[in-house]
Amino acid sequence: MGPLTIVLALLAALSNASASVLQRRAATDEEQRAAADEEDGRGEARRAVRWLSKVTRRPHWLIGTSLLVVSSLLQASALSVGSLAVVQPLLTTELLFTLVVGSLVFHHRPDRRTWLAFAALGLGLALFLAAAAPSTGVTTAPGGLWLMAGGALLVLVALLVGLARVRSGAPRAALLGLASAVSFACTAALMKEVVGRIPQGPAAVFGHWSLYATAVAGLLSFLLLQGAFRAGSLTASQPALTLGDALTSVALGWALFDERIGLGVRVVPELIGVLLIGAGSIGLASAPSVSGAWDTAPEQPADAGRNP
Repeated sequence: MGPLTIVLALLAALSNASASVLQRRAATDEEQRAAADEEDGRGEARRAVRWLSKVTRRPHWLIGTSLLVVSSLLQASALSVGSLAVVQPLLTTELLFTLVVGSLVFHHRPDRRTWLAFAALGLGLALFLAAAAPSTGVTTAPGGLWLMAGGALLVLVALLVGLARVRSGAPRAALLGLASAVSFACTAALMKEVVGRIPQGPAAVFGHWSLYATAVAGLLSFLLLQGAFRAGSLTASQPALTLGDALTSVALGWALFDERIGLGVRVVPELIGVLLIGAGSIGLASAPSVSGAWDTAPEQPADAGRNP
């Protein structure tokens, strides 16, 4: 776990967090119009398409999308020098960056309980990575393993989306956030496959299915993420998004790229780290400073903000 991997992964986390906050800000700016569409009796699919077409024109959304591109480049760079089981767990620091950036964008300062929750997240992450000491593994995976892993992930995402369709509010946002997390973890694994083929030359990259599967998985992740932003607050979707991404990535690193984590006596501090991460996530979701209207545009009253 070299310092370059850590720096690149942390920069990717900061960029991801900033993108999430800015796109959520755009979503809150568009909520009034979405509410009006519901009153007009439009179908769910039509409302979703109309909402997406409107929100993608907002400056906050466009800047956030640009930051997602930057984050992808930083993530690819981190994966080129480090393992999937290291890079993706480091991206859980996105939760901390989300709070900091969100406090600036939405003008709501966090309280002590919130900071304690993030301290637990940071300590748990450091403890897990130090104890697990994931190995680098191989750079590419056999097609048979990809077929099995891809099929399992597709079924899981379909199940989560199906459950989300019959929920509303925070549960729906969390389920879509988790579905997006699984998709983003798959995208990261595919990205690692593509990066691992670069030394073999352009033909090995552009002639292999993984490059095009990365684009498809990335698009699916992006659409699921927009659905999570529309469904509810960042405090519901972001913990599921970041932690689900990290855990799925550790599993994919083990299954596809032969990345191993320390076992034996190391399991104890690893479990403590996971428990601290979970406690921090729960503490964040229930913290007073990030509940309710924490991520609502400060200058936009509840009865205003309708676009012409």
